[in-house]
Amino acid sequence: MLRKLLILMCCFFVPAAASGDDANVDAAKKYVSRNVLPWVDDPVIIDAVRDQNAKHANLTPAEINRLDLNWRAQVTTSDRPMVDEVLGRDISRFLARKQDASRGLITEIFVMDNKGLNVGQSTITSDYWQGDEAKWQQTFNVGPGVVFVDGGDVDESTRARQSQASITISDPATGEVIGAITVGIDLDRL
Repeated sequence: MLRKLLILMCCFFVPAAASGDDANVDAAKKYVSRNVLPWVDDPVIIDAVRDQNAKHANLTPAEINRLDLNWRAQVTTSDRPMVDEVLGRDISRFLARKQDASRGLITEIFVMDNKGLNVGQSTITSDYWQGDEAKWQQTFNVGPGVVFVDGGDVDESTRARQSQASITISDPATGEVIGAITVGIDLDRL
C-alpha cells in the first residue's frame, strides 16, 4: 500500500521527456495512476521478473546484444522460437488480458528485467533490449516509485499515435527495484 501511495505521489512530480506535450503527459499519468498501478505489482509480474533476473544474472553486454539481434531477426519471420517463447509465458498472457480489457486504449504493455530485457509483453516489440532507451533508463536507473511518460509519437511497433508511460517495478518484499513496465497509451482514444 505504501508503495502505491509513493507511486501515486511521484506520478505527478516526476519530469517527463523534455520535448513532450504537457497535456498528453498529464493525461497519460492520470490514466496510469487509475488503471495500471492497481496491478503493476501482481505476483505474476513480480515472480516473472525475479525469475528472469536470476536467469540473466551473469549476461555480458555481448550476450545481451546477441539476444537483441536474434529477436530483431525473428520479429518479421514465421520461424520465431524466441519471440514465441516470450509471448507464451504466463506474464505475457496476463499483459495481453490487461491490454484487451482497456478496449483499445492500451496499445502495448511490456515488462523489463534489471538489464532492460523483455520479460513479458502483450504484443511483439520491435526489439528485445530496452536498456538503451529512456523508458528503462528513466525508471529502473532512477529508483523506486518513478513514473516516466514520454510526450507521444507514432510508435514503430504499434503504428499508433501513442505515449509510453513507464514505471519502476519494485520487489514488494524488499523494496528493491527489480525491473520496469511500459504501457503504450493511444493518445487519440485518451
